[in-house]
Amino acid sequence: QVQLVESGGGLVQAGGSLRLSCAASGLPFSRYAMGWFRQPPGKEREFVAAISWGSGRIYSADSVKGRFTISRDNAKNSVYLQMNSLKPEDTAVYFCAASSTVVALHKDGRGDYWGQGTQVTVSS
Repeated sequence: QVQLVESGGGLVQAGGSLRLSCAASGLPFSRYAMGWFRQPPGKEREFVAAISWGSGRIYSADSVKGRFTISRDNAKNSVYLQMNSLKPEDTAVYFCAASSTVVALHKDGRGDYWGQGTQVTVSS
């Protein structure tokens, strides 16, 4: 049974930082591309960042470039999202996803597996 479990969300003031983690189990993690998505209140889910299985390819949404960094540790079956200079518009539920291809994540928004999400709230 595949499980993706996000953690690290919370309430932070604008300009602050958070680091999200996603722990994976039940799948050959090092063979999967991983991504982060978010769903702001009342809006559709949107792509945030993705990383290929070997970390050779990284993609980020324009809205987070220069502020958010995705990384992974295949030895720990985990993917991370370091979020700096947070803005109120970053408020959303953040999900991690696994896919056999990084293209499916960043171009199509498709994941084979999804986590349950973690809430990030940025106050002004």
